[in-house]
Amino acid sequence: MGLGDYPADYNPSVHGPYDPARYYGKPDTPLSQVKLSELGSWLARRNKSPQAVAGAFSRAFWRWQHKYVLPKRSGIAPFLQLVFGSMGVFYVLNYGRISSHRNYKYH
Repeated sequence: MGLGDYPADYNPSVHGPYDPARYYGKPDTPLSQVKLSELGSWLARRNKSPQAVAGAFSRAFWRWQHKYVLPKRSGIAPFLQLVFGSMGVFYVLNYGRISSHRNYKYH
């Protein structure tokens, strides 16, 4: 599977039109239904290759797009999510510089 190709598990006659927000691999137990004793084996079954991680991020992005950005009346939610997300990222990036400006009470 190269850049721009369909996933290897995608079959148009079975799955219908391609949806970039859907995982076409073999279904597994969802994380919410995994017991603590089975967590290690569940994590061991995950594909941790860079291509699989990039695919997971791509699917998450497309799910977010389909839910918040692409509906007819999407509202202001995606813009606020981007604003607050960028505020969090820049706070973490600048924490070393702003931590020295704390106000302390000396008494």
